[in-house]
Amino acid sequence: MDGISVFPNPRRRATIRAMQRIDKTPKEMEKETRVHSMFADISGKYDLLNALLSAQRDRAWRRFAVDKCLLRPGDCAVDVCAGTGDISIELARRVGTGGKVIGVDFTYEMMEIGQEKVARKGLEAQIEFVQANAEGMPFDDDTFVAATNGFAMRNVASIERALREMRRVVRPGGRVVVLELAKPQIPVIRSLYDPYFYHVVPMIGRVVGGNGGAYKYLPNSLTHFPPRREILDIFAAVGLRSAKCYDLTLGVATVFVGVK
Repeated sequence: MDGISVFPNPRRRATIRAMQRIDKTPKEMEKETRVHSMFADISGKYDLLNALLSAQRDRAWRRFAVDKCLLRPGDCAVDVCAGTGDISIELARRVGTGGKVIGVDFTYEMMEIGQEKVARKGLEAQIEFVQANAEGMPFDDDTFVAATNGFAMRNVASIERALREMRRVVRPGGRVVVLELAKPQIPVIRSLYDPYFYHVVPMIGRVVGGNGGAYKYLPNSLTHFPPRREILDIFAAVGLRSAKCYDLTLGVATVFVGVK
């Protein structure tokens, strides 16, 4: 993506800089194009499907993830792969009217819905959306107190590049927090969860969202997502210390936390 689109906000505090060039393999570029097209297509039903597929547990998971950011009123945070803005809104509640949240996503259609939600909640002064790539964000080093990523690390071209970039834009002592779906580790839970996730989820996506392929991609992306230990190793490799993970709802979701 060669440029950025900003939904204007006069109280912006993050410094916008030239978009970084990211060298990617043909396979990475193909994945990125496919993911972008898929989320543009399902953007209008994304929130409904998330609520249905998680039995509305996604709200509690987001709150837990934002808790781990340890934000204070007046802080500045970035929500990477912000989508329709649910984590951005939760972050805004923590930083208050004196704080700032930047939601970054490369799918304009998702951010349009996020902007509408922000306007309905009267949070335009606190939240701004920037269209940019998670692996090359247009912000200066050491800009934010925390960086979050919710349900999207499976979708980036390179997990290591995305985490390295999140670390770059966070201030020393700041936190990088990733919320992601996970494979349950308890065998009996796994035996119940897998049929639901691999067979029922695509069916719900097809009926409710009109795009069964998108929600067939979802379980397939989790199949290829690295195990918890490997993600923690990547956190360490990019320079994030004290890396930990927290399993939620019997291990169907996980929050990873690292400190710059």
